[in-house]
Amino acid sequence: MVAQKSQQLKRVGECLYRNGHKTYFALIKVSGKQIKRSLKTDDLAIAKRRLAELRSKAERLHGKENRNIRFEELMANWLESIKSNLKPKSWDRRRVAIVGLTPFFKGMPIKSIGYQEIDEWRRRRGAKISSRSYNIELETLKLLLRYAGDRGILLDNHADKFKRRKESKAVVRIPTRQEFRSLMIGLTTAPKAVASGAVAMVEFLAYSGMRVGEAREVKFRDVNFEDSRVLITGGVGGTKNQEERTIPLFPNLRKVVERLIATAPDVSPNTKLFSIKSPRGAMKNACERMGLEPFTVHALRHYFASNAIEKDINFKVIADWLGHKDGGVLVAKRYGHLRSEFSASMAERMSFDVDQRWEVPEIARS
Repeated sequence: MVAQKSQQLKRVGECLYRNGHKTYFALIKVSGKQIKRSLKTDDLAIAKRRLAELRSKAERLHGKENRNIRFEELMANWLESIKSNLKPKSWDRRRVAIVGLTPFFKGMPIKSIGYQEIDEWRRRRGAKISSRSYNIELETLKLLLRYAGDRGILLDNHADKFKRRKESKAVVRIPTRQEFRSLMIGLTTAPKAVASGAVAMVEFLAYSGMRVGEAREVKFRDVNFEDSRVLITGGVGGTKNQEERTIPLFPNLRKVVERLIATAPDVSPNTKLFSIKSPRGAMKNACERMGLEPFTVHALRHYFASNAIEKDINFKVIADWLGHKDGGVLVAKRYGHLRSEFSASMAERMSFDVDQRWEVPEIARS
């Protein structure tokens, strides 16, 4: 009886009600549609402000030419609207997520996508994909429905009620020096890998710490032998943080570039060092031939960082070379265990060649 009474609403103003727990509710009608919402407050001033916001939002809803727009139509509009503000790779990630969402919402009016419809997607689709893919699709759905809300097509974004899944941390597998040597033997003994430039690109990545997307955009004009520097621009798409950076022309890196200059058919300033997009396929084949567990192309960036740490180079310096803007926090977090392992191995060398005659003899201690 008490619970029933607490749910009863008492009118306290125009479109404003309050239940037995003194929580305020809005009850409004727009284009013949009655909308009831909890204002989630027991403060009258806050309730009035939230009521006004709800009414303003609701009045933009219904009666517009887009009121019955379907999922696939809105999706096409949204993807077009975000294209100019995203890097191609980021935009393609959203496009792929939409492909995963479409079978569950295709043909459905946007205004009909409620909690139950999204939960159905969660149950059916979520069981088949990884936590990372699930989170990307959920985030994409939230952005799409927010776009609909901003245009007065949708009142409530029910996707906001769903939480991200916890993602397991990816294990960073870094090639040892011996494994890298074996990889290079496997590559250099494959004529196709040599001719394509895959061999040189693998070395270039391992000795520079660049992302593959950055490396493939390096032009001969970006290499300054006089100042011993390499400019990293990322090309038209830019680097990951959209900022250019320079790195030293490290000794091993210099040798790779010199070989490229000696063998390239065209070394004009605007020519790129590499004609291939990635050495991934060549690396996979080489690992199979050499009996190695496959390495990703990105593992070469980890290889660079781990070698820098073993040389006892400051985390901030390494971060600058890698293009991180956090002052070395991510490097310390991701590779800190390597510094500990390296420190432990170095500790074994800390023996002092002195005659420790001051030690108390065993017989005296007893």
